[in-house]
Amino acid sequence: MVSVFDVASYILQKQGPMTTMKLQKLVYYCQAWSLVWNEEPLFPETIKAWANGPVVPDLYWAHKGRFVIAPGEITGDPSSLSKANREACDSVLAFYGNHSSQWLSELTHLEDPWREARLGTPFNDRSPEITHASMAEYYAPL
Repeated sequence: MVSVFDVASYILQKQGPMTTMKLQKLVYYCQAWSLVWNEEPLFPETIKAWANGPVVPDLYWAHKGRFVIAPGEITGDPSSLSKANREACDSVLAFYGNHSSQWLSELTHLEDPWREARLGTPFNDRSPEITHASMAEYYAPL
């Protein structure tokens, strides 16, 4: 299995510089759709339901303090993605990649995996996890 850093590096290689918030949302959607299309997680790192949408904390700590991130600024190996991994990511980028970070954040706020994880959570609490099961269950019928 590849890491979230490999996936983030692949996204940046394909899309170029972007806000860190947008990168987080694209990584999230790559994980969600890999669970549906490939029936397995793309990466092992946990996704949390933070106030501005899904976030992979491990990735967040790697880019903390930056607003925009460019290819090469995340240590990862895009070549480690399998053909199926690349196809899933490419499909996600084709659909979500041209949207703004704010649009992506607002979209995640409308979808059950983030909403259910945040239910009853105080605004500043970053602890709820978005589970693989909730993502697969929500996105599979779409």
